[in-house]
Amino acid sequence: MNETTKIATFAGGCFWCMEPPFDKLDGVISTVSGYTGGRTVDPSYEEVSSGSTGHAEALQVTYDPSRIGYEKLLDVFWHNIDPLAIDRQFCDIGEQYRSAIFYHDDEQKRLAEASKRALEQSGRFKQPIATQIVAASPFYPAEEYHQDYYKKNPIRYKFYRYNCGRDQRLRELWGEARSSTASAMNHSSA
Repeated sequence: MNETTKIATFAGGCFWCMEPPFDKLDGVISTVSGYTGGRTVDPSYEEVSSGSTGHAEALQVTYDPSRIGYEKLLDVFWHNIDPLAIDRQFCDIGEQYRSAIFYHDDEQKRLAEASKRALEQSGRFKQPIATQIVAASPFYPAEEYHQDYYKKNPIRYKFYRYNCGRDQRLRELWGEARSSTASAMNHSSA
């Protein structure tokens, strides 16, 4: 990261499924799947999957704020998670799959809280928003085979995503136009 880039960190369940919507956004320079928010230093996938580390599967997004604002990243994040689920996302269960926004500065915290408040006040949901907003802590990149999994293993990725019910639930929550990965990827021009 340098003076012209910033970092955003989001947890939205399976990190494989969080990469595609952000990778296609104009102004996003890179995404890295990893682990954050827990106690264990440099955990392995097996440790995080066990639920014993306190970490969440997360995505670190490096972006150019002159090309894309944090508010846009928040919008894409919200529309690619189930904000009502507690310690789970879709078929993945456990605190390692919780949804969270890990803010890196006061401005990100302010914008994240405002976006959550707006969602709560929108009347879209009868249940409370479960997504956490917490200060960023050390981020540990996941093993290389997890990075860009959707590109490296497209058939397995699509099979997992479909069987997990992710897109079906996103359509229930957000409607057809905002729910699919393809739709999220098309937001790059907004």
